[in-house]
Amino acid sequence: MAESSPELSFPINLKHEHRLIFTRDVFAPENHTLSDTLTPRETGERVRALVFWDAGLEKPFPGFGTRISDWFTAHHDQLELAAPPVTLAGGEQVKNDFSQLEHVWKTIEAAGLCRHSYILAIGGGAVLDLVGFAASTAHRGIPLVRLPTTSLSQGDGGVGVKNGVNFFGKKNWLGCFDVPHAIINDLALLHGLPVSEKRVGLIEAVKVALIRDAEFFEFIAARVEPLAAFEPEPFEAVIRESARQHMEHIATAGDPFERGSARPLDFGHWAAHKLEQLSEFRVSHGEAVAVGMAIDLIYARKVGLLPAAESDRILAVIQALGFELFAPIKEIHGNSGRQDMLDGLEEFREHLGGRLSIPMIRRPGDRLEIHEIDGTLVREAVVELEARFG
Repeated sequence: MAESSPELSFPINLKHEHRLIFTRDVFAPENHTLSDTLTPRETGERVRALVFWDAGLEKPFPGFGTRISDWFTAHHDQLELAAPPVTLAGGEQVKNDFSQLEHVWKTIEAAGLCRHSYILAIGGGAVLDLVGFAASTAHRGIPLVRLPTTSLSQGDGGVGVKNGVNFFGKKNWLGCFDVPHAIINDLALLHGLPVSEKRVGLIEAVKVALIRDAEFFEFIAARVEPLAAFEPEPFEAVIRESARQHMEHIATAGDPFERGSARPLDFGHWAAHKLEQLSEFRVSHGEAVAVGMAIDLIYARKVGLLPAAESDRILAVIQALGFELFAPIKEIHGNSGRQDMLDGLEEFREHLGGRLSIPMIRRPGDRLEIHEIDGTLVREAVVELEARFG
């Protein structure tokens, strides 16, 4: 018998594979991308799946729910649809309603899913967050396949490892990290989206380019007009590269579950999250990120990190892509809105744990972390934003 010890320690090493698959018309009967992804966990098992999809897809893509059901019927020899596809209201508000989370859990339980089943989440970032959190907590984790349907979710949020819902009036206060079984980006969906939903993915592409890859930023800057017009070739190229950059950072930067204080992928996000909250989520995430980045770019110039010419050039690119750089702030009602935005700094630190760590840039592709923010200069940046773009 081993000698007794006051402490026992055993390493647990887990290998995760973070997979993104590109396709077109994923629910065309002849498309096998999804059936090749929903594989049995054990030999001889029949795969059961449950689908949750964003009801907002029905308007740009009439009959979308029927197409899902018809696809499963065409592949019934391999897959069983555990219940008819379930619609969920899209948009950030679905993450504010705890009954929606309970609804997903109840549907999973009623369908008799187990940990050898699959859950498909189809929609924008809010639906992916909500369903992903429910899947990760039901039976301690049912494999999830994400099918992001907006430019924002295909290029950023949908290709990550985070799930969550809003609670206590705070964004993603409840949530978890969980690597999905797979992510499938159906590029054909991008071109049927409303203009506002096409555009928002571009701001996260600009963000990841600024903090990681100057060459990618120059690619975007050189194609502002065709990107603003959503010409298919450059638009798809930017969304694909944005997804790759985000996934590469998550998988290789050494902190996929954000145990440290730094969150470099959140450039411009401390103000964006607070702006969403103060507007009661009338301001979309993409609109808020554009404003948050503008505030940080002006702030970086004011503290001498970013040359004025570079700051102005980046702001011009963001504006030329179609983003309003002050209008979303007008969604905040009450005289204290601008001061309240500074509360986002402490909430950002609290959400991270550890010390405040805000990503800034010296130039495209040259990122650094700062640990203190001058509130007076932030207010000055907001005033300047209004004077220039209000």
